[in-house]
Amino acid sequence: MALLEASGIGKNFGDTKVLKDISLTLEQGEALAIIGSSGSGKTTLLRCLNFLERPDTGCIRVNGETMWDAADPATQREREIRKKRLHFGLVFQNFNLFPQYTALQNVMLAGELLAKERPDYRANKKAMHAQLEQQARELLAQMGLSERADHYPHQLSGGQQQRVAIARALALEPDILCFDEPTSALDPELTGEVLRVIKGLKGSDRTIIIVTHEMEFAKSISDRVIFMADGIIEEDGTPEQVFCHPRSAKTQQFLSSSLEHF
Repeated sequence: MALLEASGIGKNFGDTKVLKDISLTLEQGEALAIIGSSGSGKTTLLRCLNFLERPDTGCIRVNGETMWDAADPATQREREIRKKRLHFGLVFQNFNLFPQYTALQNVMLAGELLAKERPDYRANKKAMHAQLEQQARELLAQMGLSERADHYPHQLSGGQQQRVAIARALALEPDILCFDEPTSALDPELTGEVLRVIKGLKGSDRTIIIVTHEMEFAKSISDRVIFMADGIIEEDGTPEQVFCHPRSAKTQQFLSSSLEHF
């Protein structure tokens, strides 16, 4: 059984159909790269998969459990949606760190908010906090940021901020780690450090979806590549198939244009 199954996903913004009947599956430990021109729908698809946008049509299942069914209001309650988002860790283009918190506090924050909802929180507050802090420090060490734990976002480079954002996404141990153009806000010299971290995560059997304009990176990290155009999946295959032997004329045109800009 696939870890993630999405079927018939549609999304409109006003009269504009941004996603048109999108269906895809993702296996445990698989890395999926989504590529395409600006406006092709790739970021909207990613946001629909983790419920930051609500699909107008279609179903989303994780581990066989229905997370979203556009035809079933029972799956759309806000309280339930908040819990379902925990299956996904999302790393944004612009880091989205809280400026008033240190790197360590940013990584711990979501875990602390969840802990406060537990009935045993008051009795075990100290132990829970210590456990969350230990986990956060370990994640920052994994990102090469042990020495930066007490720094605020404005004291960090863009690459360091993005690595804090990755540690924060990992802190809740999501089923699927999602990246939305994780290097688009970075200077070229900082891009490499973030891409190396993401490659390292791939090696630990994590399930990853990455929307990216970095074609070489998409080719090297992914098990599968989806090329989107005009709100549909135009091509879906291995990196070898999509990059070296594209079947669609639109894919061929996009790749040749991307290489010209490279």
